[in-house]
Amino acid sequence: MASQTDIKLRKAQIYCIFVRNHTKKGTLKAIEPDLERIKQLGTDCIWLMPIYPIGKKDRKGKEGSPYSVKDYRAVDPKLGTWQDFLKLVEAIHDHGMKVMLDIVYNHTSRDSVLLQVHPEWFLHDKDGKLLNKNPEWTDVAELDYSHKALWNYQITTLKRFAKIVDGFRCDVAPQVPIEFWKEARKEVAKVNPKTVWLAESTSKDYIQSLGEKGYHVSSDAELYSAFDMTYDYDIDQTWRTYVNGDIPLKKYVEALNTQGVIYPKNYIKMRALENHDQPRAHSLFINENDLFNWTAFSEFQKGSTLVYAGQEAGFKKTPSLFDKDKLDWKSQQMDLSALILRMHQLSQSDIEVSGTYKVTALENDIVEVTYRLGEIIRVGLFSLKGMSGEVPVALSSDNYTNMINNSLVKVEDGILMVDYEPIVIQGKTNA
Repeated sequence: MASQTDIKLRKAQIYCIFVRNHTKKGTLKAIEPDLERIKQLGTDCIWLMPIYPIGKKDRKGKEGSPYSVKDYRAVDPKLGTWQDFLKLVEAIHDHGMKVMLDIVYNHTSRDSVLLQVHPEWFLHDKDGKLLNKNPEWTDVAELDYSHKALWNYQITTLKRFAKIVDGFRCDVAPQVPIEFWKEARKEVAKVNPKTVWLAESTSKDYIQSLGEKGYHVSSDAELYSAFDMTYDYDIDQTWRTYVNGDIPLKKYVEALNTQGVIYPKNYIKMRALENHDQPRAHSLFINENDLFNWTAFSEFQKGSTLVYAGQEAGFKKTPSLFDKDKLDWKSQQMDLSALILRMHQLSQSDIEVSGTYKVTALENDIVEVTYRLGEIIRVGLFSLKGMSGEVPVALSSDNYTNMINNSLVKVEDGILMVDYEPIVIQGKTNA
């Protein structure tokens, strides 16, 4: 873990905006009227997906992927001007939120400024053709970090942005050398020592796959030497396998608890049910009670939380990365805003930041999450597949208030009845 990491970042709720698709106009300016609503979700930080000009060569779709960057130091004119960007950042700050900028340093577009000026900074095969470690990424060219001049260029860009924004979400971070990220963090700290670093980490299978081809891809454990937070992709496949009914809840819970064993004590995972690369949560959990429980469970886990724009409205369709695909806010499927806000409010207490954390698989696909701090225990119970049941809890017999919705729940002889509503209760431990 980067020694400067503050575990209070576990309190953070990050809201991700794909500028092109967020509004009808699809501009930076058009986001400003929505900031108050976003703030009311409990949002601490807005992550802007890439706002740079998009390459045209080998472009996917009509508009192209925002991760096919033509110029790291410019704003896509379709989104607005540099001044529009500065004004949006100022408006976000005025609403008491921070800004995280998407950094795409593994690759550029195939007609990028860097490729035109410094073709030697890119990977090539033995025939001199551009080389991609991932053959599916046909619209980008991968950078070669064996060139120190490239390091200097990239870090200079980061330092410029660090004077404006509060953090960086680093795309495909494991494929960029960890030593580069360490150097970048050190240099950026000279400009803004409070910069927050989030790594899009990857799965064990992907690390192994590229390793077999002779490429090094950093594990989460390595990334924590430079980054404050990493994705939950280390257990993503296990999670999806459980959701699909192919493994028992116990196996998924074991993976969750293993994180606390193999990572530094103050590790921070960004918990997410969906993002721009993955299916919408509501498309996975068609039953609204299931989605409600999964949303509460995700927010209650140790770590920061991601809300991908539209998730709060229960949208089922994942917006296209390659074409204009505006979020239709009028077609809201369900409203998770109050739940997201309430779970975020609960996460601000010390017990969820620094308390002892454990996840337990119970009968009927009910999961228990406990936090202990001194004599106090906070217990969360979530029915993940629509079943009810009596479950054991380490609390004395009494009536307790469900901290999510203020309803009363009864613990009798260490047993509590879980129905379809997520439950969070707190008291003094009886163990």
